[in-house]
Amino acid sequence: MPTTAPHALADVTASDSTLRRFLHGLPGVDAVGLEARAASLGTRSIKTTAKAYAIDLAISMVDLTTLEGADTPGKVRALGAKAVRPDPTDRTTPATAAVCVYPDMVATAKDAVAGSSVKVASVATAFPAGRAALDVKLADVRDAVSAGADEIDMVIDRGAFLAGNYLKVYDEITAVKEASGAARLKVIFETGELSTYDNIRRASWLGMLAGADFIKTSTGKVAVNATPANTLLMLEAVRDFRAQTGVQVGVKPAGGIRTSKDAIKFLVLVNETAGADWLDNHWFRFGASSLLNDLLMQRQKLATGRYSGPDYVTVD
Repeated sequence: MPTTAPHALADVTASDSTLRRFLHGLPGVDAVGLEARAASLGTRSIKTTAKAYAIDLAISMVDLTTLEGADTPGKVRALGAKAVRPDPTDRTTPATAAVCVYPDMVATAKDAVAGSSVKVASVATAFPAGRAALDVKLADVRDAVSAGADEIDMVIDRGAFLAGNYLKVYDEITAVKEASGAARLKVIFETGELSTYDNIRRASWLGMLAGADFIKTSTGKVAVNATPANTLLMLEAVRDFRAQTGVQVGVKPAGGIRTSKDAIKFLVLVNETAGADWLDNHWFRFGASSLLNDLLMQRQKLATGRYSGPDYVTVD
Protein backbone atom coordinates (compact mmCIF):
# COMPACT_ATOMS: atom_id res chain seq x y z
CA MET A 1 0.00 0.00 0.00
CA PRO A 2 1.26 3.55 -0.70
CA THR A 3 2.41 5.74 2.17
CA THR A 4 -0.31 8.27 3.01
CA ALA A 5 -0.99 10.98 5.57
CA PRO A 6 -1.61 9.93 9.20
CA HIS A 7 -5.33 10.71 8.85
CA ALA A 8 -5.73 8.54 5.74
CA LEU A 9 -7.74 5.90 7.63
CA ALA A 10 -9.97 8.35 9.52
CA ASP A 11 -12.98 7.47 7.39
CA VAL A 12 -12.97 3.83 8.53
CA THR A 13 -13.94 4.91 12.05
CA ALA A 14 -16.87 7.05 10.92
CA SER A 15 -19.44 4.47 12.00
CA ASP A 16 -19.71 1.03 13.52
CA SER A 17 -20.41 -0.48 10.10
CA THR A 18 -17.39 1.09 8.39
CA LEU A 19 -15.11 0.07 11.25
CA ARG A 20 -16.45 -3.49 11.22
CA ARG A 21 -16.05 -3.68 7.44
CA PHE A 22 -12.44 -2.52 7.69
CA LEU A 23 -11.45 -4.84 10.56
CA HIS A 24 -13.10 -7.88 9.03
CA GLY A 25 -11.55 -7.00 5.68
CA LEU A 26 -8.03 -7.42 7.05
CA PRO A 27 -6.25 -10.50 5.64
CA GLY A 28 -6.90 -13.66 7.61
CA VAL A 29 -4.01 -15.01 9.67
CA ASP A 30 -2.35 -18.25 8.58
CA ALA A 31 -1.90 -19.69 12.08
CA VAL A 32 0.38 -22.51 10.98
CA GLY A 33 2.59 -20.17 8.98
CA LEU A 34 2.70 -17.58 11.75
CA GLU A 35 3.75 -20.08 14.40
CA ALA A 36 6.29 -21.71 12.09
CA ARG A 37 7.94 -18.37 11.31
CA ALA A 38 8.03 -17.40 14.99
CA ALA A 39 9.60 -20.75 15.85
CA SER A 40 12.12 -20.45 13.01
CA LEU A 41 13.25 -16.98 14.08
CA GLY A 42 13.61 -18.29 17.62
CA THR A 43 16.40 -20.64 16.51
CA ARG A 44 18.74 -17.80 15.49
CA SER A 45 22.03 -18.01 17.39
CA ILE A 46 23.53 -14.81 18.82
CA LYS A 47 26.93 -14.96 20.49
CA THR A 48 29.77 -12.91 22.04
CA THR A 49 29.64 -9.17 21.37
CA ALA A 50 26.25 -9.37 19.66
CA LYS A 51 24.86 -11.18 22.69
CA ALA A 52 26.31 -8.60 25.07
CA TYR A 53 24.72 -5.82 22.99
CA ALA A 54 21.38 -7.66 22.96
CA ILE A 55 21.40 -8.13 26.73
CA ASP A 56 22.07 -4.43 27.37
CA LEU A 57 19.39 -3.49 24.85
CA ALA A 58 16.91 -5.81 26.55
CA ILE A 59 17.71 -4.33 29.99
CA SER A 60 17.04 -0.86 28.61
CA MET A 61 13.65 -2.06 27.30
CA VAL A 62 12.30 -3.51 30.55
CA ASP A 63 9.25 -2.00 32.20
CA LEU A 64 10.10 -3.24 35.69
CA THR A 65 6.73 -4.14 37.09
CA THR A 66 4.97 -4.76 40.39
CA LEU A 67 1.20 -5.09 40.27
CA GLU A 68 0.22 -6.90 43.43
CA GLY A 69 -2.33 -6.17 46.12
CA ALA A 70 0.46 -6.42 48.67
CA ASP A 71 2.59 -3.67 47.08
CA THR A 72 3.96 -1.24 49.66
CA PRO A 73 5.72 2.13 49.31
CA GLY A 74 8.94 0.45 50.43
CA LYS A 75 8.70 -2.19 47.72
CA VAL A 76 8.02 0.43 45.07
CA ARG A 77 10.95 2.58 46.23
CA ALA A 78 13.23 -0.46 46.07
CA LEU A 79 11.94 -1.27 42.59
CA GLY A 80 12.59 2.30 41.47
CA ALA A 81 16.15 2.17 42.80
CA LYS A 82 16.73 -1.07 40.95
CA ALA A 83 15.33 0.40 37.73
CA VAL A 84 17.70 3.37 37.94
CA ARG A 85 20.75 1.26 38.80
CA PRO A 86 20.04 -2.41 38.05
CA ASP A 87 23.57 -3.49 39.05
CA PRO A 88 25.01 -1.20 41.74
CA THR A 89 28.42 -2.85 41.26
CA ASP A 90 28.63 -1.94 37.57
CA ARG A 91 27.72 1.57 36.50
CA THR A 92 27.91 0.61 32.82
CA THR A 93 24.69 -1.36 33.22
CA PRO A 94 21.89 0.58 31.50
CA ALA A 95 18.82 1.72 33.41
CA THR A 96 15.49 0.12 32.60
CA ALA A 97 12.93 1.97 30.51
CA ALA A 98 10.30 2.37 33.22
CA VAL A 99 8.75 1.12 36.40
CA CYS A 100 5.09 0.08 36.14
CA VAL A 101 2.80 0.35 39.16
CA TYR A 102 -0.81 0.90 40.22
CA PRO A 103 -2.08 4.52 40.19
CA ASP A 104 -1.84 4.94 43.96
CA MET A 105 1.87 4.13 43.83
CA VAL A 106 2.77 6.56 41.01
CA ALA A 107 3.89 9.41 43.29
CA THR A 108 6.12 7.04 45.27
CA ALA A 109 7.64 5.63 42.08
CA LYS A 110 8.14 9.12 40.65
CA ASP A 111 10.14 10.16 43.71
CA ALA A 112 12.19 6.95 43.54
CA VAL A 113 13.35 7.55 39.94
CA ALA A 114 13.66 11.35 40.12
CA GLY A 115 16.61 12.72 38.17
CA SER A 116 16.97 9.61 36.01
CA SER A 117 15.83 8.59 32.54
CA VAL A 118 13.44 5.99 33.98
CA LYS A 119 9.78 6.65 33.23
CA VAL A 120 6.85 5.85 35.50
CA ALA A 121 4.07 3.84 33.88
CA SER A 122 0.73 3.24 35.55
CA VAL A 123 -1.89 0.66 34.75
CA ALA A 124 -5.38 2.12 34.67
CA THR A 125 -8.97 1.68 33.44
CA ALA A 126 -9.92 -0.86 36.12
CA PHE A 127 -6.88 -3.06 35.44
CA PRO A 128 -6.77 -6.02 34.86
CA ALA A 129 -10.41 -6.88 34.06
CA GLY A 130 -11.48 -3.50 32.71
CA ARG A 131 -14.96 -4.03 34.13
CA ALA A 132 -16.03 -0.53 35.12
CA ALA A 133 -18.00 2.39 33.75
CA LEU A 134 -16.14 4.76 31.45
CA ASP A 135 -16.23 7.65 33.91
CA VAL A 136 -14.59 5.44 36.55
CA LYS A 137 -11.91 4.38 34.07
CA LEU A 138 -11.19 7.97 33.08
CA ALA A 139 -10.95 9.01 36.73
CA ASP A 140 -8.41 6.20 37.19
CA VAL A 141 -6.35 7.61 34.31
CA ARG A 142 -6.56 11.21 35.52
CA ASP A 143 -5.47 10.19 39.02
CA ALA A 144 -2.38 8.48 37.60
CA VAL A 145 -1.52 11.40 35.33
CA SER A 146 -1.99 13.98 38.09
CA ALA A 147 0.38 11.94 40.28
CA GLY A 148 3.04 12.20 37.59
CA ALA A 149 2.66 9.12 35.37
CA ASP A 150 4.65 9.40 32.14
CA GLU A 151 2.83 6.46 30.56
CA ILE A 152 -0.61 4.87 30.92
CA ASP A 153 -1.21 1.15 30.34
CA MET A 154 -4.94 0.69 29.73
CA VAL A 155 -6.94 -2.49 29.20
CA ILE A 156 -9.58 -2.75 26.50
CA ASP A 157 -13.11 -3.96 27.17
CA ARG A 158 -12.63 -7.51 25.93
CA GLY A 159 -16.33 -8.30 26.34
CA ALA A 160 -17.28 -5.46 24.01
CA PHE A 161 -14.59 -6.45 21.52
CA LEU A 162 -15.61 -10.12 21.46
CA ALA A 163 -19.26 -9.10 21.05
CA GLY A 164 -18.25 -7.12 17.96
CA ASN A 165 -18.87 -3.70 19.54
CA TYR A 166 -15.74 -2.30 17.94
CA LEU A 167 -16.82 1.33 17.93
CA LYS A 168 -17.42 1.20 21.69
CA VAL A 169 -13.86 -0.05 22.19
CA TYR A 170 -12.54 2.57 19.78
CA ASP A 171 -14.38 5.40 21.54
CA GLU A 172 -13.12 4.22 24.93
CA ILE A 173 -9.50 4.17 23.75
CA THR A 174 -9.80 7.67 22.25
CA ALA A 175 -11.35 8.97 25.50
CA VAL A 176 -8.49 7.44 27.52
CA LYS A 177 -5.97 8.89 25.08
CA GLU A 178 -7.43 12.35 25.64
CA ALA A 179 -7.45 11.90 29.43
CA SER A 180 -3.81 10.78 29.31
CA GLY A 181 -2.68 14.17 28.05
CA ALA A 182 1.06 14.13 27.37
CA ALA A 183 1.49 10.62 28.82
CA ARG A 184 2.10 7.91 26.23
CA LEU A 185 -0.70 5.37 25.98
CA LYS A 186 -0.17 1.61 25.88
CA VAL A 187 -3.29 -0.36 24.94
CA ILE A 188 -3.48 -3.87 26.41
CA PHE A 189 -5.50 -6.47 24.49
CA GLU A 190 -5.17 -9.47 26.81
CA THR A 191 -4.40 -11.67 23.81
CA GLY A 192 -4.99 -14.85 25.81
CA GLU A 193 -8.67 -13.93 26.00
CA LEU A 194 -9.11 -12.93 22.35
CA SER A 195 -9.13 -16.61 21.25
CA THR A 196 -7.93 -16.23 17.66
CA TYR A 197 -5.05 -14.67 15.77
CA ASP A 198 -7.58 -12.89 13.55
CA ASN A 199 -8.94 -11.16 16.66
CA ILE A 200 -5.43 -10.15 17.72
CA ARG A 201 -4.81 -8.60 14.29
CA ARG A 202 -8.15 -6.75 14.45
CA ALA A 203 -7.46 -5.51 17.99
CA SER A 204 -4.01 -4.30 16.91
CA TRP A 205 -5.42 -2.20 14.10
CA LEU A 206 -8.30 -0.98 16.26
CA GLY A 207 -5.90 0.21 18.95
CA MET A 208 -3.66 1.97 16.44
CA LEU A 209 -6.59 3.64 14.71
CA ALA A 210 -7.71 4.98 18.11
CA GLY A 211 -4.34 6.59 18.78
CA ALA A 212 -2.37 4.04 20.81
CA ASP A 213 1.30 4.90 21.23
CA PHE A 214 1.98 1.24 22.04
CA ILE A 215 0.02 -1.96 21.61
CA LYS A 216 0.57 -4.47 24.40
CA THR A 217 -0.16 -8.19 24.55
CA SER A 218 -1.25 -8.86 28.09
CA THR A 219 -1.81 -7.93 31.71
CA GLY A 220 0.26 -10.86 32.97
CA LYS A 221 -2.76 -11.95 34.99
CA VAL A 222 -4.10 -14.76 32.77
CA ALA A 223 -2.77 -18.18 31.74
CA VAL A 224 -1.62 -17.21 28.23
CA ASN A 225 0.35 -13.97 27.95
CA ALA A 226 3.05 -12.88 25.50
CA THR A 227 4.12 -15.53 23.00
CA PRO A 228 6.49 -15.26 20.04
CA ALA A 229 3.58 -15.85 17.65
CA ASN A 230 1.21 -13.21 19.00
CA THR A 231 4.06 -10.70 19.30
CA LEU A 232 5.15 -11.43 15.72
CA LEU A 233 1.58 -10.76 14.58
CA MET A 234 1.50 -7.42 16.40
CA LEU A 235 4.90 -6.47 14.97
CA GLU A 236 3.54 -7.14 11.47
CA ALA A 237 0.59 -4.89 12.31
CA VAL A 238 2.71 -1.91 13.42
CA ARG A 239 4.97 -2.35 10.40
CA ASP A 240 2.00 -2.34 8.01
CA PHE A 241 0.29 0.53 9.85
CA ARG A 242 3.36 2.72 9.45
CA ALA A 243 3.65 1.78 5.78
CA GLN A 244 0.06 2.91 5.24
CA THR A 245 -0.15 5.97 7.49
CA GLY A 246 3.39 7.09 8.28
CA VAL A 247 2.65 6.72 12.02
CA GLN A 248 4.97 4.53 14.11
CA VAL A 249 3.48 2.61 17.06
CA GLY A 250 5.38 0.63 19.69
CA VAL A 251 4.89 -2.96 20.84
CA LYS A 252 5.08 -4.34 24.37
CA PRO A 253 4.91 -8.09 25.04
CA ALA A 254 4.16 -8.69 28.72
CA GLY A 255 3.89 -11.72 30.96
CA GLY A 256 5.83 -14.96 30.79
CA ILE A 257 9.14 -13.59 29.45
CA ARG A 258 11.58 -14.65 32.17
CA THR A 259 14.99 -15.45 30.66
CA SER A 260 17.64 -13.69 28.61
CA LYS A 261 17.26 -16.37 25.97
CA ASP A 262 13.57 -15.56 25.66
CA ALA A 263 14.21 -11.81 25.50
CA ILE A 264 16.80 -12.20 22.74
CA LYS A 265 14.35 -14.29 20.71
CA PHE A 266 11.87 -11.41 20.90
CA LEU A 267 14.54 -8.94 19.80
CA VAL A 268 15.20 -11.12 16.74
CA LEU A 269 11.46 -11.01 16.00
CA VAL A 270 11.55 -7.21 16.17
CA ASN A 271 14.56 -6.87 13.88
CA GLU A 272 13.38 -9.38 11.29
CA THR A 273 9.74 -8.27 11.22
CA ALA A 274 9.36 -4.57 11.98
CA GLY A 275 13.00 -3.61 11.47
CA ALA A 276 15.77 -1.77 13.24
CA ASP A 277 13.62 1.34 13.76
CA TRP A 278 11.83 -0.54 16.55
CA LEU A 279 15.03 -1.69 18.31
CA ASP A 280 14.83 1.12 20.84
CA ASN A 281 13.00 1.42 24.14
CA HIS A 282 10.90 4.25 22.72
CA TRP A 283 9.26 1.64 20.47
CA PHE A 284 9.69 -1.74 22.13
CA ARG A 285 9.33 -2.79 25.77
CA PHE A 286 9.22 -5.93 27.86
CA GLY A 287 6.62 -6.02 30.62
CA ALA A 288 8.43 -8.07 33.24
CA SER A 289 9.46 -8.52 36.85
CA SER A 290 11.81 -11.52 37.00
CA LEU A 291 13.37 -11.04 33.53
CA LEU A 292 15.75 -8.32 34.70
CA ASN A 293 17.43 -10.63 37.21
CA ASP A 294 18.29 -13.19 34.55
CA LEU A 295 19.56 -10.49 32.19
CA LEU A 296 21.86 -9.24 34.96
CA MET A 297 23.12 -12.75 35.71
CA GLN A 298 23.86 -13.40 32.04
CA ARG A 299 25.57 -10.03 31.72
CA GLN A 300 27.83 -10.88 34.65
CA LYS A 301 28.56 -14.29 33.12
CA LEU A 302 29.70 -12.67 29.86
CA ALA A 303 31.92 -10.24 31.77
CA THR A 304 33.57 -12.70 34.17
CA GLY A 305 33.07 -16.15 32.63
CA ARG A 306 31.12 -17.40 35.64
CA TYR A 307 27.73 -17.02 37.22
CA SER A 308 27.44 -14.96 40.38
CA GLY A 309 26.05 -16.29 43.65
CA PRO A 310 22.35 -16.13 44.53
CA ASP A 311 22.83 -12.83 46.36
CA TYR A 312 24.06 -11.02 43.22
CA VAL A 313 20.58 -9.81 42.31
CA THR A 314 17.73 -8.68 44.52
CA VAL A 315 14.61 -10.79 44.83
CA ASP A 316 11.69 -8.59 43.77
